[in-house]
Amino acid sequence: MKKFLTLSGMMLAALATHAQNSEHPNIILFLVDDMGWQDTSVPFYNDQQSPLNRRFHTPNMERLAQMGVRFTEAYACAISSPTRCSLMSGMNAARHRVTNWTLELDQQTDARSQTLLLPDWNYNGIQPDTAASINNATPITPLPQILKEHGYFTIHCGKAHFGARNTPGANPSTMGFDVNIGGGPNGAPGSYLGTKNFGKGTRFAVEGLEKYHGQDIFLTEALTREALAAIEQAAHSGKPFYLYMSHYAVHSPYDDDKRLSNFYRGRHDVQLNDTLNERESRYAALVEGMDKSLGDLLNYLESHPETGRNTILLFMSDNGGQAVQGTRQGDANRDQNYPARAGKGSAFMGGVREPMMVYWPGITQEGTQNDQRVMIEDFFPTILDMADIEKYTTSQTLDGISFADVIRNPGLRHERPIIWHFPNLWGETQETEEGYGAYSSILKGDYHLIYTWEEQRHRLYNIREDIGEQVDLSARMPEKVQELSRLLSDYLKERNAQRPAYRSSGKPIPYPDGSEN
Repeated sequence: MKKFLTLSGMMLAALATHAQNSEHPNIILFLVDDMGWQDTSVPFYNDQQSPLNRRFHTPNMERLAQMGVRFTEAYACAISSPTRCSLMSGMNAARHRVTNWTLELDQQTDARSQTLLLPDWNYNGIQPDTAASINNATPITPLPQILKEHGYFTIHCGKAHFGARNTPGANPSTMGFDVNIGGGPNGAPGSYLGTKNFGKGTRFAVEGLEKYHGQDIFLTEALTREALAAIEQAAHSGKPFYLYMSHYAVHSPYDDDKRLSNFYRGRHDVQLNDTLNERESRYAALVEGMDKSLGDLLNYLESHPETGRNTILLFMSDNGGQAVQGTRQGDANRDQNYPARAGKGSAFMGGVREPMMVYWPGITQEGTQNDQRVMIEDFFPTILDMADIEKYTTSQTLDGISFADVIRNPGLRHERPIIWHFPNLWGETQETEEGYGAYSSILKGDYHLIYTWEEQRHRLYNIREDIGEQVDLSARMPEKVQELSRLLSDYLKERNAQRPAYRSSGKPIPYPDGSEN
């Protein structure tokens, strides 16, 4: 078991020597769905495992952390589609306007409100700028298209969820991917079970894996096998590859991965001071199955040094872990992403703070951590930077900032605010007290300001001292509220971001700084 925790010294030396001389490395972006920042045995809050970290068994995440660098302040949107559209476009959600999750053509997914009129957001998702114009959609030059045009063999494996059904953007093959394995408009699998044909016959069916139908195989495993086969295909092509390993795990449904779930059933959990229930046992098994997939990829790279010594691997999640009542064991909005508050869909840290790691042969320093703040749109320019692609054009304006130079020189820092914009109503809860509902927020320095549109309410937290965001400082620090409200409002105005209105008057709600226009 121990030999799988790190690559050998000789292997690392070989990787370093080759990587420094390579112009176009292979790149793997390993994206997990709905994984909270503490749903791992790797600590991302400080150097010590938290009680929640000790619930999970993720030896391959530990292995990757020992090989490379952990980013302790990585952020994404609180909902899946906005994150994935930012990743593919390099745009903040305030600019691309795919601010809630997408699914069916011309259908919004917002909950209804007696009070708010929601803006006409881009519920048809992002679309390739080469396709015919589609209403309520954002045309872009996709990241994989640029990579493909510069000689990369591009592979999509798993969840897409960035274009509505029956639009070009629903199919990753139209977005610059040479290979599409299992990607479509659905944001979750109808089933993880091969015995249930991965949800065939439902609108959440995972397509393209028909050869596994009827087999006793878990979706995470099937996707991993297909990803490894696609890497082999890339090797035969003689091209560098970009693998977007975008797992459906650990999104619901929490189907039983029988390979792993018995390890968790009946176990006493330190954080909960209780035995794990059936739902949480299955969830932990989903996490470990995802980790096995990561390990299978790392094993492949180790056993194929000609590929491994020139392959960068980035690990990220798309939003915070589920925390609303009835989704996970424990007190809702408190235990699931502890010590952060709330979870998926919420403006609080539990909804947006993510586990992130990078291994770049010859560049990253083993077993290190970096507190550079990274937002999801930063991956677009970073991956192109890593690929040594400097000359490219996009039809969209980029908001992301490459963090490749920060990896090369860990002493560097990019200081800029992190912005979230969600003028929508998530269908699972509208509990504004816990950060759900329509909101915009800004993180600058130690301070996180949340503006709830319906109430025109400002809340201010010092996340350095209060990561759980329990102490609202807005009444004590009105000047800080004013400063951040102005920065947030200016950012939204510059991007012509949409905002909700009051149903009673039809009048748009004022910006966070109180301005009307």
